[in-house]
Amino acid sequence: MPPRSPRLHAPGQAPRQEARGASRADVRGQQTRAAQRVAGSAAQEVRLIGGRWKRTPLPVPLSAGLRPTPARVRETLFNWLGQDLSGWRVLDAFAGSGALGLEAASRGAVQVTLLESDAALVRSLKAVVQRLMQGASALPGQRIEVLQADALAWMRGGRAAFDLVFLDPPFDEGLFDAAMDAACACVPEGGWVYVEAPHELPAATAAGEPEQAWSRQLTRHRHGQAGAVHFHLFQRVASLGAHAAPGA
Repeated sequence: MPPRSPRLHAPGQAPRQEARGASRADVRGQQTRAAQRVAGSAAQEVRLIGGRWKRTPLPVPLSAGLRPTPARVRETLFNWLGQDLSGWRVLDAFAGSGALGLEAASRGAVQVTLLESDAALVRSLKAVVQRLMQGASALPGQRIEVLQADALAWMRGGRAAFDLVFLDPPFDEGLFDAAMDAACACVPEGGWVYVEAPHELPAATAAGEPEQAWSRQLTRHRHGQAGAVHFHLFQRVASLGAHAAPGA
């Protein structure tokens, strides 16, 4: 039997597809560079905005790409989640300044784990946590731990289950899909995954796009934008099945 002839595209079809792919890559590159400029101009101090440590300053050490989540984004996020996180278990997977994880701790989260790979940032985080936990406002029984670790490897290990995972990976390293896949290993059904990115992450896989593993387990609950940064709240579900994922 003679080999089948290769399937030919209709005239102009392949070039148009390649052009669309190149266009998306160009746009995402521009979005990433814009977000990096935001990181380069970040303040050297941020303040917690809610809970018992409200207005407490957090240092922002000089570190390449460190971009603390601004107050107005944190305010929106905790309006989505609710202001009282009493009893929650929270993972801040790319902790940086610790603004997200410590904001959750300030609002009553009983267990907060901060992962950071940079040794200098780990030292800064440990000093901040020690100061907060020794204060008069420390919550009895609350546990806040700072670990120097590779966030992806740690999450893939499935060492613990969390009600909420914060993901704010470096924008120029293309870690978003890998980080969201890894987060699924430590968030049970009904749990939440918060993600910051230089571009909007889809509520569902578009026709013709390759499906990511996380898209079968996470449904987008909310989306917002602040300048060059897009922020998203996803919820872990048992199976998306055939229903459409809600978006905002």
